[in-house]
Amino acid sequence: MKSTVVLIDTNILLNYITNREDKYLEQSIKIVELCAKGKIRGYIAFHTLSTLWYVLRKKDDKERRDILKDICEIFTVAAASQKEILDAIERDFFKDFEDCLQDKCAKEIGADCIITCNEKDYSNSEVPAVNPNIFLNSCL
Repeated sequence: MKSTVVLIDTNILLNYITNREDKYLEQSIKIVELCAKGKIRGYIAFHTLSTLWYVLRKKDDKERRDILKDICEIFTVAAASQKEILDAIERDFFKDFEDCLQDKCAKEIGADCIITCNEKDYSNSEVPAVNPNIFLNSCL
């Protein structure tokens, strides 16, 4: 049986790490737990780490490093080739360049989907994007 391969958008991790108020908070936690248990193959985009580092700037340096290390022990870090990054730069129909990079990383790893709290931001993505509810209810 083929294991489900997913790219986890930064907003899922932010829900998990910060416990912030979000309609997908519980589902985000469940998805991270499924990845940690090896039930699904979870990846994060390389640039997610720098975003997390910035968002967690109010925490001390050691705590931020520990959080990033924990995340990297759960998820495999995905990158995009130079060709795909150059293509992403040209994709001006993406409102957010960061989302386009997420899509390119998902493409590089052959992800079945991108799990995101903002699926509308991925209407032009090459890899289908689903919200945590849809993923948990139909993709597993």
